[in-house]
Amino acid sequence: MKNTFHLDTQLIGLIGHPIKHTYSPFIHNVASQMKGLNYIYLPFDVPPANLRNALRGMVALNIKGFNVTIPHKENIIQYLNEVSEEASIVGSVNTIVNDMGKLNGFNTDVDGVLATLMPYKQDLIGQEVSVVGAGGAARAVVYTLIRYFKPKKIYIINRTEQRAEALKNYFIAKMKFNSIKTSELFPPMLVKVFSGCSLVVNTTSVGMSPENDDSITTLEDSFAKGQIVFDLVYNPPQTKLLRLAASQGAIVLDGIKMLVHQAAKSFELWTGEQIPVDELYNSLVMLVKN
Repeated sequence: MKNTFHLDTQLIGLIGHPIKHTYSPFIHNVASQMKGLNYIYLPFDVPPANLRNALRGMVALNIKGFNVTIPHKENIIQYLNEVSEEASIVGSVNTIVNDMGKLNGFNTDVDGVLATLMPYKQDLIGQEVSVVGAGGAARAVVYTLIRYFKPKKIYIINRTEQRAEALKNYFIAKMKFNSIKTSELFPPMLVKVFSGCSLVVNTTSVGMSPENDDSITTLEDSFAKGQIVFDLVYNPPQTKLLRLAASQGAIVLDGIKMLVHQAAKSFELWTGEQIPVDELYNSLVMLVKN
């Protein structure tokens, strides 16, 4: 991938700490080349103590925008001029737009989840669904399900049920949605909960490289034909969980779909341009596999 820099090159990037291996520079720099735009995307390791100064530098240097990752997605909100309604309800920001010195926050994880699940909307509306995990990604998933898919019931399953209960109470308060049940992450219990659900979403990092042999469940009767299983883990593209679900007849959705869709929305917020999601998805799958 070749980048050419000019005096008027626009800078966008990613802030987090620590910045581990990330595919965001690949996605956005390839997208810029596809659209013939003069943008460059770079990762920046910003410790929490330097977060406010990093945002001041963003304004001073006229950096067009940032993606935001762990551990800043919640704490950064206090330093922004405006936050979108979705980001405010979810309680986290993953995209900042610098609008002539005014910093506006968005949550495009919601867009990523929605775009991935939208082709199956008619199969999911009014159904029971399961969400495994209770962190920031789970918040975006639960918000999206409540707002756009009106589930009959949501099961939040987490290694510590106390965190699942906290997330349940958060959405009862924020969105007045009371049909939420919680459970500990215990494989025999998972099978029982999953059996009545049209959708299962894993929002944890279980199964992410290099722990490729891990899965939230390895039980042979975990899934059913036609059930939708969505794993937010994107490396490897086909996790052990998805391979198990596919072998039992489930429809499987990988985390790269969400990653590319949320990136596409961030890119549009910064540049006003839409990017070829399918082409980028295929390119990223090849990159991750290699």
